[in-house]
Amino acid sequence: MKGRVLVVAGSDSGGGAGIQADIKTVTALQGFAATAVTALTAQNSLEVTGVIPTPPDFVTLQIATVMSDIGADAVKTGMLANAAIVNAVADALDACAPDVPRVIDPVMVSSSGDRLLDDEAVEIIKARLFPGAALITPNAVEAAMLTGIEIGSEAAMREAAAALFAFGPRAVLIKGGHMEGETVIDLLFEEGKLTGRFESERIDSRNTHGTGCSLASAIACGLAQGMEIRAAVGRARSYVIEAIRTAPGYGAGHGPLNHAHTVEPFSG
Repeated sequence: MKGRVLVVAGSDSGGGAGIQADIKTVTALQGFAATAVTALTAQNSLEVTGVIPTPPDFVTLQIATVMSDIGADAVKTGMLANAAIVNAVADALDACAPDVPRVIDPVMVSSSGDRLLDDEAVEIIKARLFPGAALITPNAVEAAMLTGIEIGSEAAMREAAAALFAFGPRAVLIKGGHMEGETVIDLLFEEGKLTGRFESERIDSRNTHGTGCSLASAIACGLAQGMEIRAAVGRARSYVIEAIRTAPGYGAGHGPLNHAHTVEPFSG
């Protein structure tokens, strides 16, 4: 049975985002999560107080070791910390998982506003991880940083998507959660064409830490289970929306989601 997801990302000591959120999400959706940890972070709902990147050679070793035995039906990347780690991840995936679909979440800034990726690493992600990716999942802020296009409307989202396709991904999901308005609109583009417009009522909640990590991992799990991209995105959104709605309320800042729930298969 398919459903193995190799998650390449950083650890969140607060348990709301990063590897911790990824494992919880994939497990809730009945997949199997393996990991390659790219960094240790000291963080909570309010701030990131420290980051220790994993030595690049050890990131490579984690990926190679998992793929040589357990394997993967999809790969999801999250926080990659620095240029050396991005290059190590790209080399390892090219060598050990060349045909495994990749969901690339270009994690650049934390929910609390801390920068999590340096400029050189961003350029390498665009050059080495975006080409051939099954899907990239920037939010509006990340899409603006990647393209230089200010995003405040659906028209701008479409313009940014066109710019992002120049880097070679097969599909782009631009997430609108950081934009203004009473509704959240995410746009899915495949091979340069709009194939999905997802709209939902904005939930008035401070408990949104890890939404991007969780969404990307949920999509990767769907792809690993054989779902088409649009269906995987739809199910992932349903999962994250309910996780926000039922969040436990931990912490004084951006609290974690409720990952321990299930959703019906997406049928839209």
